[in-house]
Formats: sequence, structure tokens, C-alpha cells
Amino acid sequence: MARSEITPAQRKFLDEKRFAVVGTKNPDGSPHLAVMWYLVDGDDIVVNSAEGRIKDRNLADDPRMSVMVADGYRFVRVDGRATIDHDQTTAHGDIRRLAARYYGDQEKVDEAMRKSFNSQHRITYRLPIRRVYAQGF
Repeated sequence: MARSEITPAQRKFLDEKRFAVVGTKNPDGSPHLAVMWYLVDGDDIVVNSAEGRIKDRNLADDPRMSVMVADGYRFVRVDGRATIDHDQTTAHGDIRRLAARYYGDQEKVDEAMRKSFNSQHRITYRLPIRRVYAQGF
């Protein structure tokens, strides 16, 4: 059922560590899907990417995005328009938060920042949780 807001059970589901499938539209109209880290920050879903990837180019042309998080037949999907933030202080802070969520080990986070993320132009995408479709809740 499509809703304009998220339920407490759906938010709890999203707060648990899972992976998201992020959908964008390719220039030819076909879908592009990518498995990504995500986090819920207030009323937004936050994802982060290195500049130059397909989703980056797609979202620069058309900011419409879908994010789906699933566990078996239970899922939450959020559709809408992402905001795009190229500010490197923000984007590097967000990739650090995402790495902490998924690695769960500060030493691994610091190593990933040093070996990879710090040398990349990072981009943060924020998708407002306003158009929600869920099943199994």
C-alpha cells in the first residue's frame, strides 16, 4: 500500500542494517539498479557515491530515485526526487557514517577512509521519505 509517511514498524525495519537497491533512469529510459549502503537520517534516506558512476550521471540529468530495502517478501520502497550534495565536507562525513554503520569497526572505517574514500570526490544523495510503498507490515 502506498503511503505519504512511514510507519514506526517500517522505520525500525529501515534502521536495521540491510542493503538498499537504488534505482535511477538511464538516458535511454531503461532502469539502472545498484546495491548500496544507506542510512535513515531524520526523514531522509541517505546514500553516497563516488563521482563518475552511472547513478551519478543519471541523477544529475534526472533526480528521480527509488530506494528499496527488502528482507524476503517484506520490503519498504521510497520513491521521489533526491537532493544532490557535492560539498566534500558533508559527503565525506556521510561516507564515514555509512562505513561505520556497515563495517561496525572504527579501525576498518579509518582504513577505508585513508585507502579509498578520502581520495574520491564523494556525492551525497538525500531522498525524502514521503512516498512509501511497503509489503509485509
